[in-house]
Amino acid sequence: MAALWWLKKGGLTTGPEWEEAHEICQSAEGEPAHDWIHALCHLIEGDHGNAAYWFRRAGKPVEHDIETLWKNMVRSL
Repeated sequence: MAALWWLKKGGLTTGPEWEEAHEICQSAEGEPAHDWIHALCHLIEGDHGNAAYWFRRAGKPVEHDIETLWKNMVRSL
């Protein structure tokens, strides 16, 4: 939830808040929730290939709508 908070605080764009969220996700690689948020980080970054990798690791379908995905994550987690 902290990573999601940082992403929203940063306006779901890259910047220092994105960096904070990305570090949180990297620190817990292998945990499905963190891997799913990691996918969102790379989607925000515009790195769709890397995002797809993290969606697969999380066992989630690839999504492209950043705002909707963020909302779904907040509801699910």
